[in-house]
Amino acid sequence: MDKNEILSQIYRTGIVPVVRAESAEQAERITEAVRAGGINVIEITMTVPGALKVIEKLAQKFVGQEDVIIGAGSVLDSESARNVILAGAQFVVGPALDVEMVKVANRYQKPVVPGAMTPTEVVKAMEAGADVVKIFPATLFGPKIIKAIKGPLPQARLLPTGGVNHDNVKSWIEAGSYAVGAGSAIVKGAEKGDYDEVKKSAARFVELIKEARQ
Repeated sequence: MDKNEILSQIYRTGIVPVVRAESAEQAERITEAVRAGGINVIEITMTVPGALKVIEKLAQKFVGQEDVIIGAGSVLDSESARNVILAGAQFVVGPALDVEMVKVANRYQKPVVPGAMTPTEVVKAMEAGADVVKIFPATLFGPKIIKAIKGPLPQARLLPTGGVNHDNVKSWIEAGSYAVGAGSAIVKGAEKGDYDEVKKSAARFVELIKEARQ
């Protein structure tokens, strides 16, 4: 799947689950549950123990299945970006802007989503080559930050992460978000081993995003 196809699928799905797990096994089970709930884009953060091996295993597991995209999150620098891409990550997400990380992702033609908060940071990220800009931590301002940034920057593709849940996801989408990122709101069931809850939460997000776009 090429870069544009990956970006299109992220947009169509409308949400990127941020998987921060306590173990590789838990990360894999969350991924399966989220996928069963109808979300086919998964972000494995580098804070997961053995994250590179998890990414590699999931990438190999779903190879040839065009409906599944495995990405890497919490990528801080160019070395980490290259490592996750070689492990099989199909997109790269960071909490802040690291220009060298963006360059590496572009070198390998993988979608790259660095983090930003202010209009100045968003512009710098776009100039550096970001495909989408992660608005983080989005919970500080709420959906109004998307409308505020897209006023002078309507061309910006923005992906808010932090504080996105079932109660506000429609507002984030309606404000003009390209997609949203969500962590605990999707995966909290895994903390008590309830992966059916993870599946149901994912399915609810899919439903709400569809409603918001209609």
